[in-house]
Amino acid sequence: MRISLALPLLIAALFCHPAKSDNWPQWRGPTHDGHSTESHVPVTWSATQNILWKTPIPGNGHSSPIIFGDKIFLTTAIEAEGKRLLLCLDRRDGHVLWQQVLFTATLEHKHTLNNYASSTPATDGKRLFVTFLDYPNLRVFCFNLDGKKLWDESPGEFHSTHGWGASPILYKDSVIINGDQDAPAYLVALDQATGEEKWRVDRPNRTRSYCTPLIVNTPDGRTQMVLTGSKSVASYNPDTGAQYWLVDGPTEQFVASPVYTDNTVVITGGFPTFHLLGIDPTASGTLTEADHVLWHLKGSAASYVPSLIADGKYAFCVSDNGLCTCLEAKTGKRLWSHQLGKHHRPSPVWAEGHLYYVADNGDTFVLQSAGEYQLLSKNSLGENCFASPAVSNGQLFIRSVSTLFCIGNR
Repeated sequence: MRISLALPLLIAALFCHPAKSDNWPQWRGPTHDGHSTESHVPVTWSATQNILWKTPIPGNGHSSPIIFGDKIFLTTAIEAEGKRLLLCLDRRDGHVLWQQVLFTATLEHKHTLNNYASSTPATDGKRLFVTFLDYPNLRVFCFNLDGKKLWDESPGEFHSTHGWGASPILYKDSVIINGDQDAPAYLVALDQATGEEKWRVDRPNRTRSYCTPLIVNTPDGRTQMVLTGSKSVASYNPDTGAQYWLVDGPTEQFVASPVYTDNTVVITGGFPTFHLLGIDPTASGTLTEADHVLWHLKGSAASYVPSLIADGKYAFCVSDNGLCTCLEAKTGKRLWSHQLGKHHRPSPVWAEGHLYYVADNGDTFVLQSAGEYQLLSKNSLGENCFASPAVSNGQLFIRSVSTLFCIGNR
């Protein structure tokens, strides 16, 4: 009798329990490269179709939303009051659960295309990490997920005529921050629990860049943290900060994050010249194009701000002017190029074989992730968008200049 009663309940529980969904815990998601394992992410929507909810966001921010469980976190700045805020929203309906004013201060000088809340938060599900520039000091804040501040530390000053923009990343028990600047520059790891410094790396070229590192496991058995910026491409041991290898150049400044696919690190930059490189990461020391730089392209196919996205043997790059290009990651062979929007700042995401490219005017181009160009849909929200999207629980989260949208299949 017990077995006959329990079996139907067990079967019902198995069928009714929702499938495990991905969190989107930091810049570019759980794998640092814009990939999601979610399924049934919508391919078509409009300002009225497949919008599950939308919430007005006070102030201005270019930072992306992050999601953990049923909570969404994002930052914003109330420029008229000099306030920098951290917000927590309910993922299920978008209502604001809590918000914290981190500090109030005079607005720093920045580039006209930058923002006072450009850095995306990061969380491990227990702690939440946020970076802001409280000029001249870079500040790193740690909260629990209920909004209680646990610590507040500054790893040093930050000086750039373009303002602040790099996002923190989490690795084991460290929170790692890129401090490339026009002054003594650094890459620093802080203890997640206490904020104490674990290691620090000098960045000798002292040139402003705004890249978030990529952490990958390479075929030589190493865990590598690859960072573009400071007139170079460099790889470090994320446990100690020790440098593995470095490529000088190929340009001065970088914003876009690299990707790793088909045993190749692919990078794009920047300013004042535009470049795409494929690098063999199984190397040590200072590399040249004669050894571990596999290929090097120059010109309009590269991007300055939007990051790359990769899938298998392909790497995809959309330029700031909206030219989307598919390359063979291993060889650099150009397979196709096609114009999308007029201007792009957000970085793309990948879900279920689809590429999602958000243009500055709020149009999202959904492409097939393949070696042949195939546009699946063009979807407009009718509002400018400068933040990169996030994916969680089969839903797409897009932040416009005034609103956070939750897009899902009804």
